[in-house]
Amino acid sequence: MEDPKKNNPNQLNIELNEEIAQGTYSNLAIITHSTSEFVVDFVRVMPGVPKAGVKSRIILTPEHAKRLLMALQDNVKKYESQHGPIKVSQGQDPHMPPMGFGGGNIPQA
Repeated sequence: MEDPKKNNPNQLNIELNEEIAQGTYSNLAIITHSTSEFVVDFVRVMPGVPKAGVKSRIILTPEHAKRLLMALQDNVKKYESQHGPIKVSQGQDPHMPPMGFGGGNIPQA
């Protein structure tokens, strides 16, 4: 019997190499858009460091940006149904990571 997956022209094989599978940590996303694309810059902000670099940039069509939004909403809903509501700190910009995160002062050498 023939495997139906082998003859399915709609099947997409996605490769994930070891380096990409490690991931890149980000605690800030900056989103901009034009009439033809959305740009999402993922940034890592560290406490006590006045400069932060973009670690990854993803460029999406408006349609794919909307699909990403819907997929994130669906996944957050599933997460919260299992683990409870995700808390967002009050009294600060919800689009920025808390700048006071992590212990006390780090001694300067």
